[in-house]
Amino acid sequence: MKTLLTIIMAAFILSGCVAKAPVTGRTQLMLTNESEMAKLGDEEAENILKSSKRADKATEDRVAAIGVKIVAAAKAAGYKGAEQKWEFYTLDDPTVNAFALPGGKVFFYTGILKLMKNDDQIACVMGHEIAHVLAQHGAERMSQQQIAAVGQEVLSAATKNSKYQSLYETAYGVGANVGVILPFSRKHESEADQIGVVLMTKAGYNPREAIVFWQAMAAASKAAGSKSPEFLSTHPSDERRIKDIEGYIAKGVK
Repeated sequence: MKTLLTIIMAAFILSGCVAKAPVTGRTQLMLTNESEMAKLGDEEAENILKSSKRADKATEDRVAAIGVKIVAAAKAAGYKGAEQKWEFYTLDDPTVNAFALPGGKVFFYTGILKLMKNDDQIACVMGHEIAHVLAQHGAERMSQQQIAAVGQEVLSAATKNSKYQSLYETAYGVGANVGVILPFSRKHESEADQIGVVLMTKAGYNPREAIVFWQAMAAASKAAGSKSPEFLSTHPSDERRIKDIEGYIAKGVK
């Protein structure tokens, strides 16, 4: 099955649907363009804002100011995508989360702000979320799912006369999800950590506060009993994430 996926991916690479991630230079498959993804991001942002309560102006302004500084650093570094229109929102919600949508809309929840002791720690997460947008992880993720769907169709056609067809399709579904889509998602998270450390440092924030923040997140996750096996998670383990960030800092910002 890996051979089948390799052939499918090679076909897309040869068709020229490739991009390069900032900082890491990783080659990416892209079957969806930025304008299409930005439109989806705008629609989702509108839905979120309609159904959510905004935080007080002082809190939202504080978070937005950090976002503006990090975007300015990305622009100064010449990173593709930094020139788009960015918007920063903070939602009055106890959920411990933050995320960014294609098109440059970044959302923080007050729940995650309660774990942050200073602006440097906010910058850690802000850099991470902005990195997802700059690296077009949403478009890449969608492209991976499209490739997986193509592989499913090819397999179904190849085994349509086999009494084991349903077994093959079930095995492929698990293999594509655990073997390809989830690992790529973890790769996206790790890449966003790396790019985020670069961005926050270029913007004048202390990158070592990223370690302090993720240690606090690890403690909060452990207390909540929400830790899951890394191989079935869309995020790296807390221990790996912290170790990797320490490595990025040790190498210095380029």
